[in-house]
Amino acid sequence: MFPILIKIGAIELRSYGVMIALAFVVGTWLGVREARRKGFDPELIYDLLFVVMLSSLAGARLYYVLVSEPLDYLRHPWEILAIWNGGMSLHGGLLGGLLAGLWFTRSHRLPFWRFADTVTPSIMLGQAVGRMACVLNGCSYGKPTSLPWAIIFTNPHSAAPHNVPLHPTQFYELSTDLTLFGLLWLFRKRMTFDGQLFLLYWMSYGVARLILESFRGDSLMVGGLIPVPQLASAVILLLAGSVYLNRRRAGHSPEPAS
Repeated sequence: MFPILIKIGAIELRSYGVMIALAFVVGTWLGVREARRKGFDPELIYDLLFVVMLSSLAGARLYYVLVSEPLDYLRHPWEILAIWNGGMSLHGGLLGGLLAGLWFTRSHRLPFWRFADTVTPSIMLGQAVGRMACVLNGCSYGKPTSLPWAIIFTNPHSAAPHNVPLHPTQFYELSTDLTLFGLLWLFRKRMTFDGQLFLLYWMSYGVARLILESFRGDSLMVGGLIPVPQLASAVILLLAGSVYLNRRRAGHSPEPAS
């Protein structure tokens, strides 16, 4: 693929950073649209963008550093900042974004669950656009396979093994993200309680990653046996499912917009 889009002397424009930036732009555009529909001030989305962008990037990188090779990063701490080389965890990014969202809604006195539903389509669509970063960079690659739709990376700057037929896991997840976005988008006007769309996102993506992770060839492992993302997805699924059932049983009525 194309890890480096443009190189002029020592200056490189990497596709990974470009696609991550585009993901935030697309997510913000959709968030503004949904904020108007749900009765929120669209300016809130712009205010939220900066906070979530910093916290999600920090969470994605720190999560990866802590569960990969923390001692190596301690020996070369400047490498922690080199996010343009890849090495980001989506689970860490989602956790960082969630913490930022909790702080933001509390500080602005916004109804958390209703606001979370408002930004859920943005999260899912931005996630799909961001996955294109992995397609271009060669990270999040799959296990070797002989299937006819295998993908072979030949670019010397690619993060994936070169000249080896691999499961196209980047495209598996890209298509999954787009499918989930479409389903959530259709369901967003049929919710019966606030927080339903947000919790459905966490549950559906948790199930998706549990399945997709079995095809990944670069997963970080717990004890050399269980992929860390698979374990994290199982925890997310259980927690989100528990909250979903509790809120549905409680029969929460829609919260008023601020």
